[in-house]
Amino acid sequence: MLGGSFWVAFLRNGLSVILMLSFFLMLDRPRFPMKKTVCFYFLFGLVILAVYSFWYLLANESFVKMAALSFLPVSGIFCSLMSQEVIYLSLYKIAASFYMFSVGTFVGVDVARWWFGGNLWVDILVRFLSYGIILIVTWKKLRKQFLDNVDFLVEEMDLFSTFALFISVFLGAIMAYWPNLQGFSVFNMVRAFFVLAMAGFLQYTVLHLYIHLGMEHHYQTEKELLELNEQLIRSQLDIVGTSEKEAARIRHDARHHILLIRDYVEKGDMKNLLGYLEEYGADVESRRAKPVCGHPVVNSILSVYARQAKEKQIDVNIDAGVPADIPIRDIDWVAILANMFENAIHGCVNSGKMQQEIDIYIAKRGSKIVIQCTNTCADDIRFQKGIPKSRSGEGIGTASIMKTASRYNGGTDFAMEDGRFVTRILLNLSGINEL
Repeated sequence: MLGGSFWVAFLRNGLSVILMLSFFLMLDRPRFPMKKTVCFYFLFGLVILAVYSFWYLLANESFVKMAALSFLPVSGIFCSLMSQEVIYLSLYKIAASFYMFSVGTFVGVDVARWWFGGNLWVDILVRFLSYGIILIVTWKKLRKQFLDNVDFLVEEMDLFSTFALFISVFLGAIMAYWPNLQGFSVFNMVRAFFVLAMAGFLQYTVLHLYIHLGMEHHYQTEKELLELNEQLIRSQLDIVGTSEKEAARIRHDARHHILLIRDYVEKGDMKNLLGYLEEYGADVESRRAKPVCGHPVVNSILSVYARQAKEKQIDVNIDAGVPADIPIRDIDWVAILANMFENAIHGCVNSGKMQQEIDIYIAKRGSKIVIQCTNTCADDIRFQKGIPKSRSGEGIGTASIMKTASRYNGGTDFAMEDGRFVTRILLNLSGINEL
């Protein structure tokens, strides 16, 4: 805005490019390794710096009018391609970086015009100091807070919130860069200050709003998992109580067995004694509960819910080959298997059909865990974007299953096949130590 030679424009453009790209990168989880990412950013910065500096040299008037606003989509496309984040979060970060650029430019130009008669070097010095403060504060304070809560933003950010942020940024940009408002006056300066302040306040408010919404949903999910754990513990306590009653019955019957064995021994009737002992041993073996699989937590979950299903006259078939050393958190097994089995039981009960059945298959294939559950269900199940919906909304536990599977770079699939509801879950064990 204050003019100057080609090299002055080159220096100003360089400061702006460094600020926007550095601010975005500090808050980003890149798609590529950091060393490769920095190289890409460096090359892009050199190209864009050369292009904009020559634009200033060849068409100064159009540069003053359009350079700042045109840099937003150009840098936005590049940064979004370099990021592994969802598009909404990338758009938010590029909007925030453009806002920081707008603030630094506004401060530099108006300080130079207000107190130093539009001195070019004062403008550059003030921009340099402003951008430096922004980047230092971002690195020391904002970066850790942002990256620690980025998953909450990913869950909560949507098109509406991103659109609201862009509107606020463009209001600030129009005030700072609109040609008819670039003439220096106290009115224009105060108006630009208030618009930029309002835009910054809106961005800060939206950021914290969505972080707190994400945290609230996270705590709600944890609460549901605790309730599932409590339900499992209660079921296991019921099983323990049943086992104690069975043990008391066995102790009571043992007295009769001992008397009968003593009678055989006293009579010397070894043939009948051996036959009786074999019969007794077979009876004991038939009463022994067989483990569903070798993984203790998976075995416990499946056993508890299989018992609940059988109490409701539901046939259960389980084929679970899960080794004990699978590196999946116990609470994640609960989130997936307990919700899946509970949904299957509800599906059978609500189907209204005479023959009700649940089939569960779990296997490890290479670095992946494959889980499939099919169950009897009603014929009027509705799906919305591939997710089953009950009459009261989303199916019980479905969101928890999907979220947990995503932690392991996995996926879920829900479908109706041959009149039965099918749930498929895939967990990827490769790179699991990074979770």
